[in-house]
Formats: sequence, structure tokens, C-alpha cells
Amino acid sequence: MSESEYRMIEILRVLAKREQPTGSKVIADELKEKGFNLGERAVRYHMQILDEKGYTEKKGYSGRVITDLGREKLEKGLIYDQVDFIYSKFEEMIYLTDFTYMTQQGNVVVNTSTIYNEESINIMKEIYKSGLSVSPYVNIKEDKITGEIEVTTICGTTIDGVLLKEGIPTQPQYGGLLKIEDYQPVKFTEIISYKKTSVTPLDAFANSNLTSVLDVINNGCGLIPANFRLIPGVARERTIEIINELAKIGIGGVIGLSEEGEDLLGLPVPEGMVGMAIIGGITPFCAVKEMGEDIDLRIAENLYDFNSLKPITPKMISPLKPPASQNQEKISLVLSKSLNMIQQVNFDVEKQKGDIIANISYVHRDHIDRALSIMEDTYNDNPKYINPYYKLVDHPENDDLIGIATICSLSIDGILINNGIMSNPTYSGLLELTEPPLFIDLISYNGTTLDPHKIFLSKNMTSITGSDGPSKILASVKEIPYISRDHAVELLEILNNIGFSIYKIGKPREFVYNSKVDNYNFGVITGGGLNSIGAVKESGVPIKVKVLEKMMPFEKMERL
Repeated sequence: MSESEYRMIEILRVLAKREQPTGSKVIADELKEKGFNLGERAVRYHMQILDEKGYTEKKGYSGRVITDLGREKLEKGLIYDQVDFIYSKFEEMIYLTDFTYMTQQGNVVVNTSTIYNEESINIMKEIYKSGLSVSPYVNIKEDKITGEIEVTTICGTTIDGVLLKEGIPTQPQYGGLLKIEDYQPVKFTEIISYKKTSVTPLDAFANSNLTSVLDVINNGCGLIPANFRLIPGVARERTIEIINELAKIGIGGVIGLSEEGEDLLGLPVPEGMVGMAIIGGITPFCAVKEMGEDIDLRIAENLYDFNSLKPITPKMISPLKPPASQNQEKISLVLSKSLNMIQQVNFDVEKQKGDIIANISYVHRDHIDRALSIMEDTYNDNPKYINPYYKLVDHPENDDLIGIATICSLSIDGILINNGIMSNPTYSGLLELTEPPLFIDLISYNGTTLDPHKIFLSKNMTSITGSDGPSKILASVKEIPYISRDHAVELLEILNNIGFSIYKIGKPREFVYNSKVDNYNFGVITGGGLNSIGAVKESGVPIKVKVLEKMMPFEKMERL
């Protein structure tokens, strides 16, 4: 992002906070308070550009207002803020919670979602009866004209707010998937950190292909959404007292507390702290998705008067047993696996031979011709953004399936490192091909166990072919020390000519496609190796997406 674009984003931010038309002097004064030395004339110049783009609208002599298109631009244009905003949003909700369990008065944090038929309500009732939720207190509003039903439920963040009002600070760490066996919580299998992501962690896992809430209800085994946070060790006993009091009035969902400094459900707990796991407030909604019903989910976005909520079912009793023993295998973040695979890359740039990292996705043999045809068409339509290399491989166990191997973008990190250039995979994201392209979502490699690109594909967030508006493709952000920039640029240009997808080589302190890079580094944007696979998935061909599967000789691959 250029300096001029950055200034226009800041102008939009000023207008977005104001309901009335605002003049250039007021905008210039507010920008000055933020450290932008931009006079009225410069503001007017930028405003004219914003008018032309449709982001702002002039209202006579009163000034300008931001348009809906401008708000959309602002949301996308500040993705580097969104990466830090998710955590701060939860901190804000925790602070604003003023519910008092002694009087049962005050505001609680809620999830507000839209469903589209009565059957979804019946599914949710069954989940609440089972006890797999934070609270049975809900508010249901039906729009008689559209048939849409708005459902407001209590979010587990309410418990953090109550604890804070009692002088006990909590630190939200992760949202993830918790494995249940014989009704006993065993370990977290997947997590995303609340920091360094633009996607609310539990929202990332709210997918019928990832959760199995209904299986837990029916046979006691499956995966449910859950949160993990830390509290000071000295507050453990008082926390238990408050949790018990909340449970008496119908606010629960606490799965377990660790002892001080002891790991909980496979997650580390620092010395002097206590780990606490809480069931995801979205669990009933996940069950609705598992039944194939549509739902629009919004997590922890509002506060709601507790007395405006009513029980959807009688008092719940959770079916879950206490957590399993603490001797669980510790969970590993995707960055650790990535770095170990990067270490095995030995591709020789001059000879164009050697091992790269391959993603392998599986499709039925009956569909392979169609899948390859879609991949070829996708590449031909947009060769700049799609990697053309692939290889067909046998499935290790099922002869009816065949694997399509594609080059993982982490191969580029390995190639650079083998040439003496430090390359750090920083973010995976969803890149919208506007002019200029902009990241609209980012997830840090160092804060998730699941490859972010797999998350975007599982939630159908891509639009590789761009059939519905601008294309939304998979891309990654890498950070490289500035001292090695000349050497890196030389290698990256060679790799791009070979067919590796290099989208952008940034400059120091530049917002590269709207992603922020640390000082003394520059950013490189590369294409996701699963873009052609995403196009296959979007076309309706059943395909099982796999990432970081194995090393593969580049010279054995074919070209679309």
C-alpha cells in the first residue's frame, strides 16, 4: 500500500466515526492528532480521489460522508489492523460486561446469528437439552416477511467479563476443536491463536466438515468447539467459586481448570498460571451446520441485557466428564511442521531439479479428467496467479482415489534459505484481486495448528475463478531481511520465470497488498499451491484437500 493510499484509508476511518458530513479542516485536524501532517489542501485532493472512486460523497458545503462502498474499502484496507483487532475486540467485550451474578442484572456478551427455518431451532433445542452449551438463555426473533430467525445466545466471553469484575484477569489464548471420547474431554486437536488473525478462531472451525457435535451427543465421541484461556494461579480457588455460582443461574460451559503450571488438554500452561477450557458458545450452531442447514454466524459482537433472554430448555446438566489426565501429547503449531519440511527442500535453481514441498489432494478416478481440465482452464485464464505444476500419485490405501500433487508455496522459503537468504513464512491469507490486490483475511503460521489455506477452502471463502465479482485466491506473506534484498530479488525473479507464483516483492516498511511487515524486513507475496485445487472444489468436483503432505522431485512434475 502506497503512502497516498494509506492516507486515504485514514481519511475514511475519520469519516466512518462521524454521522454528519465532515469538512476538510476537521479531517486535517484529526489526522494531525494522529501524527499525519496533512493540510486542508492535501485533504481536499485526497477527498476528490475518494469521491471519484465512490468511497465518499459530497454533501453541499457541509462536507463529505463515507459511502457503503467506502466502508467496505475501509474494512478491507485495514486488514493489518484486523489482525490485531480480533484480540482487542474480545478485550473490549470483557471490559464492557457488567453482569452481576448476585443480582442477575446487567449485560452479557452474546453471539447473534441468523437461521432460516424452524427445523434449525429444533436442532438447537436438542443441543441445549444435552448440556453442550454455555447457557440455555436465548432470545429468538422471527421476521414474518423474510422468514429469517435471529437467535441471540450467551457467549463464553461473558465468564471472562464476570471474572474481571471480580478482580481476576483472564487471557484468551486459543479457540479450537476439542476431542471427546466416551464423554470425556481428551485434548485439543486444532487451535488458532486469538492474536495475529483476522478470523475469529471459533468461526474458523464452525464448519460441518470439522466439528462433530451431534456425534458427541449420540455416542459420546467427536469434536466440539472450545476456548482456552489463562488465569493467575493464586486466583484458582476464587475462580472455582464464581464458576459454581454462575452455574447455579444457568451460565456454565467450563470444561476444566488445570492445576497451577500444569498442562491442560494438550496445551501448555506457564508456571504461576492456570489453564481454563470453556465450551464454545457456538456449539449449538455448529450442530445446525452439521445437519446441512444454512446459518449466518456472528461471534461476540454485541452486549445484551441478561433479563431480555429466556431459557430455551430447562436447566442443563453437561454430559461431559472431567478432562483426561494432563499427560497428553502437546499440540504442535503448523509453523513447526512447516519449518521442518522447509529444511528438506533441496531444489537447485540453476538445474531446476530437486525436492520441493507438495500438497496432495485426492479425487475419485472417475473425476480426474474433469479435475485436470478445470485446473488447466483456471491456469490459462489467469497464468499470473496460478501455479501450473502438478503430478498424479496413487492413494496409499484406496485404489479408487488418485492424488493430485501441487507445489506448496513454502517451497520458496526452502529455496531461499538454501541460498543463504533467511525467509520467514508469516501469514497465509485470502487475497482479493482488486486493483491493487488486497488481503481480506490473514492468519499467522505461528498461531494455528491447521494450515490457514485449508481453513479458507473448508469454509468456501475462495473464488478462484472470480465468477462472482473479483477473484479471491490463496496467497502467503513471507518476511525477508532487507540486507539480502538484492540477492533475494534475483532468485525470486528466476523462480517466477520457472513457474513458481511470485505476486509481489515489497520494499522496507511497505504494506504489501495490505499486509504489514516488520521493520528492517521486506515482504514477498506468493501464490498458494492449492489455488488450482480450490477451483476444482468450487466447480463441484468432490475433492479431499491435503496440505504439507510430502517431498517430491520437481523434475518429476508435469505442467498444465
